[in-house]
Amino acid sequence: MSNPRVATLTAGLLVAASVAACSSVGSSSPSAQTTDVGSSAANVKDGGTLTMALSAEPDYLDPTLAGSFYSRYVFNAMCEKLYDLNSDIQIVPQLAASMPQVSDGGKTVTIKLREGIKFADGTTMDASAVKTSLERDLNNPQSARVTELGPITSIQAEDPSTVVIHLKTPFAPLTAALADRAGMVMSPTQLKKMGDKFSNDPVCVGPFKFAQRVPQNSITLVKDPNYYDADKVHLDKIVYRIITDSSIRAANLKSGDAQVADTVSTDDVSSIQSDSKLQLLQSPSLGYQGITFNIGNVNGVGKPPVQIQAPYAQDPRIRQAFEYAIDRNTLVKTVFNGQFDTACGPISPESPFSSPAVQKCRSYDPAKAKQLLQAAGVPVPYKLTMLVTNTPDTLQLAQALQAMVKPSGFDLKLQPLEFTTLLDQEDQGKFQILQLGWSGRVDPDANITNFIGTQGSQNVGGYSNPKVDQLLAQARETQDVAKRAQLYGEVQTQAQKDDPIIYLYRQRNLTGVSKDVSGVQVYPDGIIRVAFAGYKK
Repeated sequence: MSNPRVATLTAGLLVAASVAACSSVGSSSPSAQTTDVGSSAANVKDGGTLTMALSAEPDYLDPTLAGSFYSRYVFNAMCEKLYDLNSDIQIVPQLAASMPQVSDGGKTVTIKLREGIKFADGTTMDASAVKTSLERDLNNPQSARVTELGPITSIQAEDPSTVVIHLKTPFAPLTAALADRAGMVMSPTQLKKMGDKFSNDPVCVGPFKFAQRVPQNSITLVKDPNYYDADKVHLDKIVYRIITDSSIRAANLKSGDAQVADTVSTDDVSSIQSDSKLQLLQSPSLGYQGITFNIGNVNGVGKPPVQIQAPYAQDPRIRQAFEYAIDRNTLVKTVFNGQFDTACGPISPESPFSSPAVQKCRSYDPAKAKQLLQAAGVPVPYKLTMLVTNTPDTLQLAQALQAMVKPSGFDLKLQPLEFTTLLDQEDQGKFQILQLGWSGRVDPDANITNFIGTQGSQNVGGYSNPKVDQLLAQARETQDVAKRAQLYGEVQTQAQKDDPIIYLYRQRNLTGVSKDVSGVQVYPDGIIRVAFAGYKK
C-alpha cells in the first residue's frame, strides 16, 4: 500500500523528509552553556549568492503538506506567516498587523492583516487569500496541518484586511500554530493553477521566491522584487545544497563552497572554532530525540488506529522494559560527550508548562527490564527491528542503543534507510520501532497532541488512549498556564505507562557560518534564518 502524500510527490521528484518537522539525530555541542543565536545583518553589501549545506533534503515545499524540519529552512526565506517568533521565542506579528483579538469566550479569533502586501506572482495578499490557505490546510485530505489548527468551524474574510476564525471550543495553541506552517499564506492564483502540485512551483510572500529544485541535490531561491521589505534583502540568490555527510558539509564550509552548514558534528566542532574564517552559532532546542513504537499504524498515518498483533505493540510491559534498558546519562556521555541533556518527555524543563510530573523519568534498571520481559512471557532475547536514518551520527546513536539494551534481553536489529525511504515506511506503518526527533514548538500542544493524540496528524505510531485524548482536549481549551501544566503532567503520567514514545535527550542547534557573512541567525526553534543576511563590505 503506497502513501498518498509520498506517492504524489515522488511522482515528480525524489525527496527526503522528516516527520512534521522531525529531524534525524544531531551532533553534540561543545558547550551546553553557550548560546549564540547570531545577530542582524550589519555593514553588508548588496548582491551575491549564499550557499547553505543541508544535512537532509526537505520534503514538500508546500506548507499544507510539508512534514520536514528541513523544509522549514526554505520556507523561512520564501513563505512568511501570520505570526513569527523573535529571538526570545515570543510570538510577534508578521503578515498580521497585530496580535489576534479573542472574543466569545475564546471561540472567535479576529486577525487584522498588513495591507499592500503582494505574493511573489504579483497578486494581492488579503483576507481572502488567508481564508483560502487555512481552508486548504483544514480540508486537504493529505494535510499535515489539521491537528495543529484545532476545532475551527469556519473562516470569514470580513473585509480585505480582517480574518475572523470561528472555533467550536476555545483553542489556546492557535496563535502558536499560526506562527509556523499553518500560518503560511499561499497565493490562491497559484493554488488554483497547481493544486496538489503546488510544491513543484510554490508561491508565497517572502524575501525570496522559488526558482528551481534539483532532486537530491539543491533548491534555489531568488530575491523577490515584489516583497514589501525588498530593500532589506541583500542577497540575490540562496542555494540550499543537500549534503548528508557531516564531514563533507564541514569541508564545504571550510573551503568556502558553502557559507552556512547545519548540524555541525562533534568531530568538526573544534576545527570550525579554531578556523579564523568561521564561527559556530549555538542555541538550545525546544525539541527532543526519541524512539517511537508502532502500536496501531496499520493502514497509514491519519487513518484510525488498528491494534497491531505483536507482543511489543499489545503489551506495554515490553515497551517499558525497553525504556528501563536505556541508560540515558551514559548514552549522552558516550555518544555526545555529555553535551546534551537527557529527556524523558516532550516538554523542556525551561518551559512555563513544565512540572515535576512532566519531567518524571523512568530510571535505568536492567534487572527490572528482565523482570518485565519475563512477566510478558515473550522469548528472550526478544527481537525488535528499529528504522534509523543512514547518517553517521544516527548510526552511532543506534549502535549504542543496540549494545545498551542487549544485556536486558533485547535483540535489536538496525535497519538504516535514506530519509525518503524511512519516511515512506513510517507513514505507511511498515516498522516496529524507529528513531527520529522533533525540532519542537513554543506551545507544548504541538509537541504532544500531533504525536500521541488519536487523531494526531503525525501520530505515526497509531497510539490511542481516550484518557490521553480527553486530557489533551482540556489543555487546548484553557489559557491558564498552570492548569495546562497540570494537565500535561497527567498526560505524561499516562503516556509513560503506555510508552508509545521513549524520549531520550534534547540536543542543541549547531550551525557553522562563514565570517564573510553577517545576519545569519538560529533561534531555539531550530530554524536557520538567512533571508536577511549579506556579505560583509
